[in-house]
Amino acid sequence: MQQEMISGGEILIRALIEEGVKTIFGYPGGSIMPVFDVLYDYTRGEKKAFDHILVRHEQAATHAAEGYARVSGEVGVCIVTSGPGATNTLTGVADAMLDSTPIVVIAGQVGIGALGTDAFQEVDLVGVAQPISKWSYQIRRPEDVAWAVSRAFYIARSGRPGPVVLDFPKNAQVDMAEWKPQHVDFVRSYVPCPTPSEAAIASAAELINAAERPLALVGQGVELGNAHNELLEFIEKADIPAARTLLGLSALPTGHPLNVGMLGMHGNYAPNVKEQECDVLIAIGMRFSDRVTGLVSAYARQAKVIHLDIDRSEIDKNVKTDVAVVGDCKVTLPAITRLLKKDSHAEWRESFRPLYELEYEKVIRPAIHPADGPLLMGEVVNAVAEATGGEAVLVTDVGQNQMFASRYFKYNRKRSIVTSGGLGTMGFGLPAAIGATFGAPGRMVCLFMGDGGMQMSIQELGTIMEQQAPVKMVLLNNNYLGNVRQWQDMFFGGRQSFTKMMNPDYQKVAEAYAISYGVVTERADLEAEVAKMVASDGPYLLECAIKPEDNVLPMTPPGKAVDEMLLEITL
Repeated sequence: MQQEMISGGEILIRALIEEGVKTIFGYPGGSIMPVFDVLYDYTRGEKKAFDHILVRHEQAATHAAEGYARVSGEVGVCIVTSGPGATNTLTGVADAMLDSTPIVVIAGQVGIGALGTDAFQEVDLVGVAQPISKWSYQIRRPEDVAWAVSRAFYIARSGRPGPVVLDFPKNAQVDMAEWKPQHVDFVRSYVPCPTPSEAAIASAAELINAAERPLALVGQGVELGNAHNELLEFIEKADIPAARTLLGLSALPTGHPLNVGMLGMHGNYAPNVKEQECDVLIAIGMRFSDRVTGLVSAYARQAKVIHLDIDRSEIDKNVKTDVAVVGDCKVTLPAITRLLKKDSHAEWRESFRPLYELEYEKVIRPAIHPADGPLLMGEVVNAVAEATGGEAVLVTDVGQNQMFASRYFKYNRKRSIVTSGGLGTMGFGLPAAIGATFGAPGRMVCLFMGDGGMQMSIQELGTIMEQQAPVKMVLLNNNYLGNVRQWQDMFFGGRQSFTKMMNPDYQKVAEAYAISYGVVTERADLEAEVAKMVASDGPYLLECAIKPEDNVLPMTPPGKAVDEMLLEITL
């Protein structure tokens, strides 16, 4: 049989097809041009296999790939050039690493013969990406392309997901090799899904069965493991109240009777207080971030801690564990559930109610139903949440807009929140929302952002314009870097150092990009303007003039225990 000899660039494209890739986010340049030349044929005509989305900045390509991955459950892909094109992706790579998001970044590189000569747009991408990725690798020969791509996807999507970076020198793109599809499903010394210990499962069940005040902490691991049904069976059988981390908010429906709210610095008051009163704490697919634990030395000292996680390195990293159940929660949750007795903790569950009612009266009601005064972030989020009925995908930027949106949005479906958790990347929202529209084309995507975050990636309005990506953009404009301003007011004597923003005319910006625009300056207009946005086809920018001094509450101040939350601020 005659061998089929093709270029390394075409091998790359065919290998992506083998992995089931349908959408690529990218930006061309000199060192990746041979790949884009091949891509020309595979994005049109009889050979069409992909949609290529031309972003306006390489960092946006990674965030768009993240948004795509988070809502679809697939691996997001971006292709960029060498040098600054590659280094521009690194923030997105780090973001994906901290938030366990599976993406593959493919970057051009100068030819092998020029490596180490400080050639034009040469940078040691493997070296700089290694600490912030699951795997980084340089493909030096066309014969290695198919293997490297298959290995990259296997590592990115298996176990605890994460980003992989492939550095692709130009000679390997243009040289010829035989096309042989590859399938990698094993890497020596890499154990993506550890076999759970039966003894640990039995110990966990024993602790839960004996518990009088159990509390489950639900993280993104439930979403990543597609263990939503298994979670419900677990908490319902043992009647366990469950709180959710920021990234795990849609792992449990908002209206579920065992859902007791959001954890963390700006989470709900009741679960944060009850973490300090429970006798058994069951952490499921979460990493005990400092934003969840507050002062670690004072965190849940009274409780026996059970930690379910697929990543062994998370065990005992931040919080000492009494029972560690290492494995995929889709496997470990039902294994524990089978050993649980049918239980009831009605009195314990009821003890959450007065704390919720206190928070509702002091924080929630004034935030979403203010009597008068300027427009507030909470009421805008609540209006959009009511209009979308808990069916939309929430995407946020970072800052006050992120916390208000996460707290007051409603989640009826899985994979419904896309936000930058671990890295807290301003500018994440716009490109991530674009990616989400491609990853979940049948769902409405609602993006909340502040004026600061929007201006960090405002160029991606060009991508939205070109693709007609139907993002419903809600700009919570307070003319401040609001979160930093709040901290300055609370902890730096009100010295607002460089947090006031001068903003452009966003109506003119929207008009320049041919994007429908609405504005709310008066409370009486909010409901109608939100309804107009939700009913619109295509992209829409709704600008809301927000009270400059609007603060996110409750709040656990830095260095304090989680039950030392502030329900009001006295400045």
